Amino acid sequence: MATRTQDASEFVPDTRELSRLRSAAATCRGCGLYRDATQTVFGDGPGNARVLMVGEQPGDYEDRAGEPFVGPAGRLLDRALAESAIDREQVYVTNAVKHFKFVRAERGKQRIHKKPSRTEIVACRPWLLAELDATRPELVVFLGATAAQALLGSSFRVTRERGNLLDLPERPAKALATVHPSSVLRAPDRQAAYADFVADLRVAATALEPAKP
Repeated sequence: MATRTQDASEFVPDTRELSRLRSAAATCRGCGLYRDATQTVFGDGPGNARVLMVGEQPGDYEDRAGEPFVGPAGRLLDRALAESAIDREQVYVTNAVKHFKFVRAERGKQRIHKKPSRTEIVACRPWLLAELDATRPELVVFLGATAAQALLGSSFRVTRERGNLLDLPERPAKALATVHPSSVLRAPDRQAAYADFVADLRVAATALEPAKP
């Protein structure tokens, strides 16, 4: 007999209330990552967000704080949003995977980020779909390949589609894929990488309808 693929579906309540989704996610056991992570890191932002930004997974800072994008990459993202004329107050930030996956360094207590597997990404997908249904954004920005592939399929390549406005499948929203801000921090030429990142976000901003007076 074939075994059922484990995912988060049974833990996701039938609601569009972010507060209820966040509470339910705290007890999710849809994959094994909860065993080592400090806590679930759910998305954060307004329920009527115009923009939903998706990263790969929470990092060490986020795992300890319980909030997404609060470390160095998050601060860089905030600065880039300001420079690209996207109102940070209208952005909901989340991750494709809600638990921190890591390995420990051979010496010391340092926790080193480890990329989530395709199985783990698919297992957590029901939470991301619930966040989309709750916020109903005009625009979804994927920060990195893992985030993009979570909704656009494993064949999607950021290297081919970076900075291009796309239609989000099955939803009345535009989408754009770019790099994760952590890759900008690691880039040999950080200034050039940051400029390219801001340029992508400025393209994304063109998908937003002018705010009503």
